[in-house]
Amino acid sequence: MIAKSTAKPKKSKTPAPAAPRPLTHPEVRAIMVGIMLAMFLGALDQTIVATALPTIGRHFANLNDLSWVVTAYLLTGTASTPLYGKLSDIHGRRAMMLIAIGIFIAGSLACALAPSMTALILGRALQGLGGGGLMALAQTIIADIVSPRERGRYQGYIGAVFATSSIGGPVLGGFLTEHLDWSLIFWINLPLGLAALGMTSNVLRRVPFRPRKHRLDLLGALLMMSASVALLLALSWGGRSYDWISARIGALLLSSVILWGLFAWRLVSTAEPFLPLAVLGNPVVRCAALSGACAMATLVGMTIFVPLYFEVVLHLSASQSGLALIPLMGTTVLFSTITGRLMMHVAHYKRMPLVGLLLTILSLAALAIWPAAMPTALVLLLLAVIGAGLGTLFPVSTVCMQNAVTQHQMGIATGAANFFRALFSALVVAVLGAIVLGGLGGVTGMSVEMLARTASAGELSFAFRFVFMACALVVAFGMAFLISMEERVLKGPSTPSPAAAAPSGPATPIPAE
Repeated sequence: MIAKSTAKPKKSKTPAPAAPRPLTHPEVRAIMVGIMLAMFLGALDQTIVATALPTIGRHFANLNDLSWVVTAYLLTGTASTPLYGKLSDIHGRRAMMLIAIGIFIAGSLACALAPSMTALILGRALQGLGGGGLMALAQTIIADIVSPRERGRYQGYIGAVFATSSIGGPVLGGFLTEHLDWSLIFWINLPLGLAALGMTSNVLRRVPFRPRKHRLDLLGALLMMSASVALLLALSWGGRSYDWISARIGALLLSSVILWGLFAWRLVSTAEPFLPLAVLGNPVVRCAALSGACAMATLVGMTIFVPLYFEVVLHLSASQSGLALIPLMGTTVLFSTITGRLMMHVAHYKRMPLVGLLLTILSLAALAIWPAAMPTALVLLLLAVIGAGLGTLFPVSTVCMQNAVTQHQMGIATGAANFFRALFSALVVAVLGAIVLGGLGGVTGMSVEMLARTASAGELSFAFRFVFMACALVVAFGMAFLISMEERVLKGPSTPSPAAAAPSGPATPIPAE
């Protein structure tokens, strides 16, 4: 009796948190719709502005600073991406998603009301601070609610958002600017943003809540963001505003190297670094992130320079050039979706992107050999093959990276992967721009578009031959990283699972209200 009475007080202890209730397919679908709308905000804003830039420059009578309208968003968006990932591991996905959307709406309002070019650039920087978290947080939320085995099917939705914004953004931006007013490209973000804010605020309450204490390494975050901003500024200005071999570009590159060195020192000297060594040292995470970065950089570079290739080499009109991108973007989304779904049923899922990347390299090689001799129909076919090959890699790289980390590291791992994709994309775009300028004998201060339209056919073919060769080389590096990546069994059943059932770490902390 005594033994029984002394054992009773132990029952008064707070019980361990119960396992989260399984999410039904309608609940998962509702969450997906909410985060897709949030993603669409950030993706659309990067493409809708491009066609309005000349009008904006004439409106403010300032063409010299026009590139900063794009660069300011790129700088803050890229630098803040891993910060959102880390903060979402600490404070929860819902809280950080709402903050990101709120900052993005505020930035859009500042841009729409901007009285000067300087104010517009500052508004775009504020927009980037919000937009930087939208894509990474969306991918992390998907990882919270579905198991790795079935996660690939939802990665196709992300590709669909990206493709829709890439094709529809320039068309919508051109229509609003030509027929109404350029400020509407920012005003349109307000109703979309408020809808995304209301929808995500509601649906993300269904994501499981398990708090976990983390410390934010502010110094490490500052060093990483400063190093990336210095590098991006050098890549944006080099060969355009200043010579690559100049004091300013050299100072920026040297500053970036020093800051990256200090960031590396911080990683090994603090108890809980901004990017955990367990994540950076994971070979699957490293190879998956780098292969995905190579594929994304190639796709971004192609979407920027292929329209110029269509106009100056194949002599298509501006509208025809935009339509000619559909095979590239359409097959990217299609095969990303197909590959994601097949990952649920195929054991050796690496074989799909390996075949896809090999076909991509062969197609790019054909374009490099005969850049001006092919009929337009054959060029479009090759672009469709390139898009299909790149599309096979995106779900594999993302799912494998998330499959290799614990649940409480999901946010920072996904944020870091998106950060390196953006950073490497900027690097490849800068290299491709330098190739075109160098091939056409350009000088500092002359835009690629202006130089291309005054060059001869022979010079244009020569320049774009090396553009396609460079893209093939980048894809080859991505293929090498994919080959090096270990092919691990994906966690979870093949049927809908309860929020990545029984996670090894806590799920997203969402305060009860």
